[in-house]
Amino acid sequence: MPTFEDRENAFENKFAHDAEMQFKAEARRNRLLGLWAASLMGREGDDAAAYAREVVKADFEEAGDEDVYRKVAGDLGDKADEATIRAKMSELMTVAKAQIIDEV
Repeated sequence: MPTFEDRENAFENKFAHDAEMQFKAEARRNRLLGLWAASLMGREGDDAAAYAREVVKADFEEAGDEDVYRKVAGDLGDKADEATIRAKMSELMTVAKAQIIDEV
């Protein structure tokens, strides 16, 4: 019969795993968002990949998604409005999670 400590360790391990998966999903979403934004700006190949890395790095400025939104919105200017960018962020989070699950 599992002890209380076994259950506690299991919950801690699950929490750590879930946090790691969320971090990976957010980083993946940000990369995909960067590639999407790069295509709207006419960037291709290595230039698009470099921009996607910039978007991923922007997420380390503060907690939450606002730093990523500000980066992309500022760079896109009038090429996409707030609703479009936020909808794309949401859509790509679903895509990122599915990709990570498929890899596991």
